[in-house]
Order: sequence, then C-alpha cells, then structure tokens
Amino acid sequence: MTQICGVQSWCLGVVLQVILAALLHRGFAAAQTTAASHKDPGRPEKGNYVVTSSNGTECLLASMGLQLNITFNSVSENKTVPVIMNLQPNATKHSGSCGSDTASLRLSTDTENTNLTFVFTLNATSTKYHLSEVSLSAAWKDMKEPVSAVNSSLDSLRGTLGYSYMCREQQTLILAQDVSINTFDVQVQPFGVTGEQFGAAEECKLDEDDMLIPIIVGAALAGLVLIVLLAYLIGRKRSHAGYQTI
Repeated sequence: MTQICGVQSWCLGVVLQVILAALLHRGFAAAQTTAASHKDPGRPEKGNYVVTSSNGTECLLASMGLQLNITFNSVSENKTVPVIMNLQPNATKHSGSCGSDTASLRLSTDTENTNLTFVFTLNATSTKYHLSEVSLSAAWKDMKEPVSAVNSSLDSLRGTLGYSYMCREQQTLILAQDVSINTFDVQVQPFGVTGEQFGAAEECKLDEDDMLIPIIVGAALAGLVLIVLLAYLIGRKRSHAGYQTI
C-alpha cells in the first residue's frame, strides 16, 4: 500500500509541475506583451477598415482593436508619464493605397491629432506578405511637444497571398523606446483581396499556443485519474489476495 501511495504522490507531483509550467508560460507571454500604463483603458473596440484601389475595388481589408502606448512629457503633471489610449473606431478616419508589392493603411483622429500608418510588403517569389513598417505621430493636448516614431524593419503579421492573417491574442509592435502599438483581434489581408470578404484565415502561433495549454492540462489530469484508478484496483486486488481462505 505504501508503494501505491508513493506512485500516486509522484504522479500528482508530475501533473502539478505540468500545470504550473503551462500557467507560467501563459503569464510570461502576457507579461511580454503588456506595457505599463498611467491608466488601463481596457480592451479596445475592434474597428473595420477597407482600402479601395483607383478603380474602386477593395484591395486591403483590416479588422483590429488598437492601443497607442506612448510615454511623453506631460503639461498637466510636469513630468514624463506613460499613457495607453484606445483608438476609437467611430472617431477614426481611414485611407490607404495598394500597389503590386506594397499596400498601406492610414488611420487618423482629429480630436487627438493622431496619425497611424501600417505598410505591408509582398514577396512575389514566395507569395508571402508581412507588416514591414508602422509609423505614428501624435500631438495630444497634454503633450509638451509632439511625438513621432517609425519602425521600418518590422517582420510581423505574416501571411500568404490570397489568405488573411488572424491573431486574437494581444501583440505589441515596438516603434521606439517610448512608443509602441498594442493590437487585439487582428485580421488583415493586404493582397489578393476578392470582394469584401476575408480569404481563409491563417492563425498566428500565439493563438495555437493558447489552445495547446488547455489540451496539455486536460491530458495531464486525465492521465492522473487513470493512474490513480489503476493503482487503486491493483491495491484492492492485492488486499483481497492476502485474505484468501486456505
């Protein structure tokens, strides 16, 4: 019986380690994509944006929630402050352009004097596209001076021509030391658009990992239950065998 209890304790310890590792993985991933904020505005509302070509047909589709994460010199507080602001789709204007191997989406708000541009690049040989550049300029009322940043060496939101890229998890695009963009529930298709509907979605690795963790935890718990049940049945059989009549 002592041996059986030992097996059960060892199994429980292994399963707990698996669960703990899975939870730590999720927490670490969240920590990597969570920026410090003066006040957390919560998850942003998702906006839907369509760019049309010169002949009037749709050439870029985008659907996503956006947060602007900027550290700047505050007039009201007279110090440097980090602020996260959600981009409000109903107060955001959009435009853009499409070419054979580049496409852009420009978002702007009049009330907050903010301009945000996404540039996508297509590799015609591999038929793969990616987000290659993001630029941001902001002149908020509380800023002592306007903020401007650009990152033209990005390699994010990778997809295949004719397909859309999808990622439900939060991602962070770093533009500068004090400027970044948080994206949520992204689905984009900058090339190979036919009509107003997204092509079949290619999901990001973050979403795949997020689905894998519950599967691992569930399998570990199922394994623990099975081992404990087998150990109980073996122990019960041995117990009955010890009291057999001679």
